[in-house]
Amino acid sequence: VPLEETAESRTKSCVEFSVRGNPRDVSEMQSLFMKLSGSEDFDISLQEDTMYRRCRRLVCFDMDSTLIETEVIDELAMRAGVGDKVKAITERAMRGEIDFDESFRERVSLLKGLDESVMRDIAEHLPVTEGVGRMMEVLKRAGFKTAILSGGFTYFGNYLKQKFGIDYVYANELEIVDGKLTGRYVGEIVNGRRKAELLRLLAQVENIDIAQTIAVGDGANDLPMLATAGLGIAFHAKPKVKATAGQSISTIGLDGVLYFIGFKDSFISDGSKSKNY
Repeated sequence: VPLEETAESRTKSCVEFSVRGNPRDVSEMQSLFMKLSGSEDFDISLQEDTMYRRCRRLVCFDMDSTLIETEVIDELAMRAGVGDKVKAITERAMRGEIDFDESFRERVSLLKGLDESVMRDIAEHLPVTEGVGRMMEVLKRAGFKTAILSGGFTYFGNYLKQKFGIDYVYANELEIVDGKLTGRYVGEIVNGRRKAELLRLLAQVENIDIAQTIAVGDGANDLPMLATAGLGIAFHAKPKVKATAGQSISTIGLDGVLYFIGFKDSFISDGSKSKNY
């Protein structure tokens, strides 16, 4: 719940209520909370207080417009001189208006001939989303495993993996020959269906129940993994995604995920303290 916001900083506060009872219609209650959240400009998370809520273990993130404040394919397209064409396709895909796989192939083909050095320059200047560093530090300290499941590109996912100590990266690999993009990709496209499959696979690898997983994303292709995870959070999401997801963060940075998990500020702000839920 943001109490004050300026261009320089945001002051955050979180209040948790524990309520007993059996709602007549949980879905309707959730929907009403989401509408209230939008109209009053603060975030509400309605969660059943089961044993799994207190023992989440794996957090999977979309990359573009979630961990970073851009769509990398749009950045690449601008450097290739096809920015307007690719951006229009990206927006339609993220709104769920066209098939992701088809749009992906179309956009990648337009990047043919772009020099690999451009990718390196973009990676070194990625605009990381507010709160990512703080969130990753706390998640690692608390023993969480983290993953990037992205319809973007492994080149940039691996850069973030190294920067923040992320455990897994699954994204799309661009084909590079003689230092230039060929306009093709290597392997299977990581689309919405594949993201959900990878989430389940990682839960098996980590030997945890799917209810102990968290997924965070902003686009239509994130909906399958948001629905699959024990806790699916739409982050500054497109209208269709926000309307469909059970949880949403729209007013603060990505470290707001920590409040949804149940961490208190006393743990978040002091690395010397033991787990404090």
